[in-house]
Amino acid sequence: MKKIVIVGGGTGGTVVANVLARKRISDTAIIVVNDSSNHVYQPAFIYRALGEIIDESKIMREERKLLDKKVELLIDRALKIDVQNRQVWLESGKQLEYDYLIISTGSRIVPEEVPGYRAAHHFYTLEGARILHETLERFNGGVVAVGIGGIPYKCPPAPAEFCCLLDYYFTKRKIRDKVEIHYLSPLPRTFPHEAVAESIREMMEEKEIHWHPMFNIESIDSERRVVNSLEGESLKYDLLVMVPPHRGAEVVERSELGVDGGWIPVDKHTLQYRDYSEVYAIGDATNLPISKAGSVAHFEAKVVAERIYSDTIGHKPEAVYDGRVTCFCDAGFKKAIYMSFNYENPPKKPRFSYLWYLGKQMVNRFYWSLILRGIV
Repeated sequence: MKKIVIVGGGTGGTVVANVLARKRISDTAIIVVNDSSNHVYQPAFIYRALGEIIDESKIMREERKLLDKKVELLIDRALKIDVQNRQVWLESGKQLEYDYLIISTGSRIVPEEVPGYRAAHHFYTLEGARILHETLERFNGGVVAVGIGGIPYKCPPAPAEFCCLLDYYFTKRKIRDKVEIHYLSPLPRTFPHEAVAESIREMMEEKEIHWHPMFNIESIDSERRVVNSLEGESLKYDLLVMVPPHRGAEVVERSELGVDGGWIPVDKHTLQYRDYSEVYAIGDATNLPISKAGSVAHFEAKVVAERIYSDTIGHKPEAVYDGRVTCFCDAGFKKAIYMSFNYENPPKKPRFSYLWYLGKQMVNRFYWSLILRGIV
């Protein structure tokens, strides 16, 4: 019997497992190795930080219930991947052999790479979002700085989105006139793509959010409450929210599969790892020059599933990933923008509207029932 092993759950791992299971490949076992029994919807962290979501049970499900019944789930931690011998070593002591391997290990945050990081807050884990919410509830005025600790990071719109949502949050609390919001961007614009950056810049100007381009956070002075940039600029703050630096998963680095921060080098279209045609990587784990976002993992997962299926039935794999990315940016007050682009077609300048706010709510709602099953 052939074995398809998927290391890591998350959006990509769950989608590829479900799509493969629906293919009903004969004499094949599909195994997902995940270090947690729960699947958490990470895009909701930003809303948890702002108090729009308090009941955390609404943003998590049991991974077992999200997977097709034909998929085997192992709650275990992958310690090492040996691509030469086609083996995955697990913390429990088990060794999994595979015929096909999909690495969907995502990324990990490493805030400790910024000196003084303990003075900053973030919303990139559920615990971090919970603590940030408690801090915001006690905050009654002053300077709030939102910065980026390193590139790449998950969800490129997130820090700009958080600034806009802070404007909405403090307006609802009727203390917006007592708060200065500063956005510290390491880029020369508010977003990687120029057309989108223009829309976000205009929205920030409308909301009187102060934007600091080319501000690469170098260190944080917690005693003086000052954040310093590599470029020599400093800003005094009362509350600092920092997107932490990101790296590839520890198992990837331990297995020496990653480059430049632990990201797995793959073909931009086939998603295959170097000379190992049976090994794929998807989602945040890759070194592809595209957004680290759930939609990317979703689209890549469907491509990988099609390629593996074609190979198992003796057909030449033809499915390719075209770099497709879709994402939203919520500006508060029930307005949002939608972006859709790929390798060849950059995004056009979007407009903030109520329609795209509804679109984001629909994605949030159908994530569990349609997106994770690979139906859409």
